[in-house]
Amino acid sequence: MVYKTLSKAFLIAGLAVGVSSGALAADAPKTMMGASDAMLANTCAGCHGTDGVSSGPAIPNISGLSNDYFVEIMKGYAAGTVPSTVMGRMAQGYTEDEIKQLAKFYIAKPFVKAKQDFDPKLVKEGGKLHDKYCEKCHAEGGQSAEDDAGVMAGQWTPYLMIQFADFNAGHREAPKKMAKKMKDLLSKEGQSGLDALISFYASQQK
Repeated sequence: MVYKTLSKAFLIAGLAVGVSSGALAADAPKTMMGASDAMLANTCAGCHGTDGVSSGPAIPNISGLSNDYFVEIMKGYAAGTVPSTVMGRMAQGYTEDEIKQLAKFYIAKPFVKAKQDFDPKLVKEGGKLHDKYCEKCHAEGGQSAEDDAGVMAGQWTPYLMIQFADFNAGHREAPKKMAKKMKDLLSKEGQSGLDALISFYASQQK
């Protein structure tokens, strides 16, 4: 009799704990149990640096971007619409709320332009090509993040070249206006025009 009474008591206690835990889980935020922005960003630091400033030329600097652009790219990685090596798997590990937290963390920091080599003979021509084909969306010579487009000026050259290649090959979908501009650029200016454009962006280091 005593055994049955104790068993029943433990069962009731266990159910109570289960209900309590379930209620807590339901009320928990849609982040990693309330992880801070900085804690979520720790996962990114190995490749993108603690402040979103990458030390590897094929990895983009991600500080100082626009909120909408950051969130859109992360969702694209998670959905597989933006080609990647590891970012697809990484992005799938975050909830939508956590992606917004990451955006908040990185956009609060200034964009740091990469110190890298470029061909000074191509910079002037590249600037003209930017004004003709890119300035409308990538304002201020590619420096502005306010149009919710990626920051081009001072971004790592190898990363930009990979992105251009993905767009041109159809591996990554571009907005209609951008796709037309890129097609016009390549058909009229060729690879030399793209090289000049890249040199223009790489030359902006201050």
